[in-house]
Amino acid sequence: MEEYLQSLFNEASKKLNYLNDIKITFDVPKILSHGDYSSNTAMLLVKRLKKDPRQIAQEIISALPVDSTVIEKTEIAGPGFINFFFTPAYIAQITKDILAREDNYGRSEKYKGKSANVEFVSANPTGPLTVGHGRNAVFGDTIANLLEWVGYSVDREYYFNNAGRQMRVLGDSVRLRFLELLGQKIDFPEDYYQGEYIKDIAKSLLDEHGDKLIEEPAEGIFKRTAEAEIFKDIKHSLERLKIIHKIFFNENSLYEEGKIQKTIDAFKSKNLAYEKDGATWLKLIELGNEQDKVIVKSTGEPTYRLPDIAYHIEKFNRGYDLMIDIFGSDHNATYPDVLAGLKALGYDSDKVKVLIHQFVTIMDGGEVVKMSTRKANYITLDQLVDEVGADVVRYFFNMRSITTHMNFDLLLAKKQSDENPVFYLQYAHARICSIVKMIEKENLHASTKNLELLSTDEEQQLLRKLHQFKNEVQLSAEFFETHRICTYLEELAAAFHKFYTFCRILGSERKLAEARLSLALATKIVLKNGLTILGVSAPERM
Repeated sequence: MEEYLQSLFNEASKKLNYLNDIKITFDVPKILSHGDYSSNTAMLLVKRLKKDPRQIAQEIISALPVDSTVIEKTEIAGPGFINFFFTPAYIAQITKDILAREDNYGRSEKYKGKSANVEFVSANPTGPLTVGHGRNAVFGDTIANLLEWVGYSVDREYYFNNAGRQMRVLGDSVRLRFLELLGQKIDFPEDYYQGEYIKDIAKSLLDEHGDKLIEEPAEGIFKRTAEAEIFKDIKHSLERLKIIHKIFFNENSLYEEGKIQKTIDAFKSKNLAYEKDGATWLKLIELGNEQDKVIVKSTGEPTYRLPDIAYHIEKFNRGYDLMIDIFGSDHNATYPDVLAGLKALGYDSDKVKVLIHQFVTIMDGGEVVKMSTRKANYITLDQLVDEVGADVVRYFFNMRSITTHMNFDLLLAKKQSDENPVFYLQYAHARICSIVKMIEKENLHASTKNLELLSTDEEQQLLRKLHQFKNEVQLSAEFFETHRICTYLEELAAAFHKFYTFCRILGSERKLAEARLSLALATKIVLKNGLTILGVSAPERM
């Protein structure tokens, strides 16, 4: 419907030149009596045209080449809204389109030919993924799915560093646990890695090598083995959630290939870096930020800003049209420095979109599950998947805006009832599958020949909700909001249950029953496609 309205405005712009200079948008009114779609275009033109908005609205309506078989009526409401009412017969035709496109319904080619990079998770290989990493992982993968649905070619990327103090501590943690297994009395430091996984890695080394490694340094086989084992576990944890990264980029390569020094030289050549107190500073004040920041410490070690800038230059050199970084809220104050540095070097920082997610609290029966990373009593992502299943983990992490702190309710997540939104949606899909099988046994099959018979309020409300799917996918991708898909699917499932309660298929006149069956099948397709975007399965039986 929105595409049809856009085509009308494109035609009207040939008569009304002022429509060419404004972004025309359409919204679905919250009140059904206000029509199927509404546009505030007339009110946006008041200042330029110096006319009453209702007069402008009337000019626009008069210029629209409306087909009465498609649009039943238009009306001017309030200060100048233009409301559009589509004919029931036209609304019902969406069923035919959905059944024809099936798994591809909702996809578009709006961004065909464009490439995107989505960098997410990016945890260093020092331990298993936690629930905090889980929100990042699920959101990132779903954003990548959405971008693919609107035409982008997408690379999923994981950025990590296997050097530095954290990795040295990791290697030494394994070494000390190894010596403990050999019977040595060890004073294990408080700030070392405490988890059982460290003991498991140490035991695997002992089983393989015996006491031959007793004199080995921490940064040798201990660190290498820990990194390899932890990364193997990280990849396995992600695969359980259907997350596969195409690119694993190691920060160390930036140093090995001279790209860190090249970035420093680029800043100095533009007189944007200077030396002070033995450190190298970036002139961020000149770039519009509040204060200059150190990019190389007096020890010679770069701060996070420098490798991050060099890393993004590497992404720019690959030619992406869009680069998305997904971080936790602890990065909120730091990424502007990186964007400012990129812009100063001549890169289009608008191509970089930083998405910040808030943290996760695990709740069980109304009580907070306390976690401490240092003491290693955090909940791992694998434990969460074991507890409630991959589908629930993916849906729950997607169903709230990332701008809000999330309470992950274990009690709700485990429920096999309509209270659990995952169960509610999967049950709706499975119910339609069951209905179709039952009805086809009665020698009744779906047909789109008489869709105009779908005229009751319940049928029309379900059809209108189906019409919204393509637009929801588009907006979810463009605004990077995965929770919109969740909200839409829950509303669609509610509309279907209401339809099926009041509009019986078996027992209806044959042509009407066939049309209603086609509507049920169309709903099943859209439910499945929406769940697919979220990375959630759509079972045929529950």
